[in-house]
Amino acid sequence: MIKTLILGAVQGLCEFLPVSSSGHLAIFQIFMGFDENMAAFDILLHFATLLAVVIFFWRDIWEILCDWFGGWLNTHDRRSGWSYGWAIIIASFVTAILGLGLKPAFEKMSGSLPLVGLCEIFTGIVLLLIPVFSRTRHHSSLLKIALAVGFAQGIAVLPGVSRSGMSIAMGLFMGMGISEAFRFSFLISIPAVLGATLLECLKFLKDGGAVFLPEGWIWGAALAFILGLASLRFMRGLVKAEKWALFGVYCLVIGIAALVMAFWVIQE
Repeated sequence: MIKTLILGAVQGLCEFLPVSSSGHLAIFQIFMGFDENMAAFDILLHFATLLAVVIFFWRDIWEILCDWFGGWLNTHDRRSGWSYGWAIIIASFVTAILGLGLKPAFEKMSGSLPLVGLCEIFTGIVLLLIPVFSRTRHHSSLLKIALAVGFAQGIAVLPGVSRSGMSIAMGLFMGMGISEAFRFSFLISIPAVLGATLLECLKFLKDGGAVFLPEGWIWGAALAFILGLASLRFMRGLVKAEKWALFGVYCLVIGIAALVMAFWVIQE
């Protein structure tokens, strides 16, 4: 029960902060000794934080949906949500192609502490370089932004690579403003997480195996949802204040610690 709550808290706190929730979940599962297949519980936790995103951005989602569907009916007066909706679709399509291609590597890496550590270090370096990205903006078209940010989000399927960190950094690099990069990053996470959830559910049904959920799973998911909403608000303030160095250093420390621990285990 306590372990389940810890994993729920880790997911809720880390999903939206630029530190990689998948990397932290992998590290915690390794060191807490979860021998069972935790894939089903991981999916449940990600779905809980997905609900937090939907609630946090419900006004944006509603406006974009109205503008996008309205654009099919009124072709002479298409609003901003029409092009923005297509940008989300394109970014999600790129993410899906890259994510499916990297999925086998992700499944192997999730149990490898050294590889998770290396990915955390990579995330830390990117976060420390965000001020540079902000100064060297390309002012690209929305199409190019969608392609680039979708690519960045796809890379984040690897445990230890932060989805929010990669997508926001790429958005800034491509010319988006800070608030807009934050908004676009989390809006494109909705179809990505929802698609991954549906694929895993179909896989469970196809395999016909038993779905393992640890004791107290419902409380772990609830905690992930509540802390997810709180961390989204915190992340929005962090983005506006541009406090990237703090999390960049944190990821470097976590990554180096993971490598040291992995080396220590090998030596023993």
